[in-house]
Amino acid sequence: MDMPIDPELAPFRAEVRAFLETQLPDDIRCAAERATSVFIDPAVSLPWQRILAARGWAAPDWPAEFGGPGWTDLQRYIFAAECAQAGAPNLAPMGLKMVAPVIMHYGTPAQRAHYLPRILSGEDYWCQGFSEPGAGSDLAALQLRAVAAGDDYILNGSKIWTTHAHFANRMFCLVRTSSEGRPQAGISFLLLDMRAPGISVEPIRTLAGDHELNQVFFDEVRVPQANRLGAENDGWSVAKHLLTFERGGKYAPGLIARLGRLRAQPCGDPVFRARIAREAIGLRALQALEMKAMRGQGGGAALYASVLKIVGTETAQRIDTLACDMAGVAAWAEADGQAPATLAVAVPRYLNDRAASIYAGSNEIQRDLVARQLLG
Repeated sequence: MDMPIDPELAPFRAEVRAFLETQLPDDIRCAAERATSVFIDPAVSLPWQRILAARGWAAPDWPAEFGGPGWTDLQRYIFAAECAQAGAPNLAPMGLKMVAPVIMHYGTPAQRAHYLPRILSGEDYWCQGFSEPGAGSDLAALQLRAVAAGDDYILNGSKIWTTHAHFANRMFCLVRTSSEGRPQAGISFLLLDMRAPGISVEPIRTLAGDHELNQVFFDEVRVPQANRLGAENDGWSVAKHLLTFERGGKYAPGLIARLGRLRAQPCGDPVFRARIAREAIGLRALQALEMKAMRGQGGGAALYASVLKIVGTETAQRIDTLACDMAGVAAWAEADGQAPATLAVAVPRYLNDRAASIYAGSNEIQRDLVARQLLG
């Protein structure tokens, strides 16, 4: 399903397609096709990121002044759609799409000069330290302590559900620097080195059999106060800015590509064909909503981010269910790796995507936010 575009953007789309046809290695594309999560193993994603960085395309959303290509919103959307159709792997979002925008917004000139080039090149690989065993959707309840000691903070506590912490050499982290006043008022935002003494990482295996999640423990870990982003005790403001980028986004391009691969599977069952058609219609509506949000029409960024997060993640879960239903018994038999990738990964992808409506703020909470903003 080609996205309808203005004629003047056709040469740009052709340029992107030609690049993908010649520069996307088959081994990377095949590995991405069998991925069971939006978080691709860095052994696959980082080589692709370096190829894109050499072309200046690793960070489509970044302003040109920080190393981005300087594209318009529509060019970025076309690029995302073409990458999805070509089967290119997702790049790790924690650095490029989450912490980078807040470093641009809240960082000092020295922090920007140090971190942004390393994110762009892939030299620094980031994880997110937000959730804790007693603070998930209620993030303001976090208790990882950061006590000032000279020019440092000393951290004690833990984080949980930390995606790719076992790969990361950097973490952006919310810590409690004060217990006075409202819980949100005592939180600070730190950038820390995962190799610092006192940090340990323990794996969490998912139902899908993946190791992408971890629990991270902090035992007397020293972090320079110079690594704080924004003012002390104002980390909640930084986190809200970041979550706008984590929740909102371009769900439709990847889901349209995934549904297209399902449609390509031999299937004469009219019920399945009807379900595919319904999802295709819904994805066109989601695509239109994303393009409307991209143009800033009809509301604020935070509201759109919540709406897109709800619709995008729940559409993904329905497509996962459809893939499992179409595959039947074959969905559970991946042992020899010979089954078509779309069906072979159906069950682990279904299991992995159960979390999509929880992370970045559960969809129930997002509905509350939408209701408050629209209905008062």
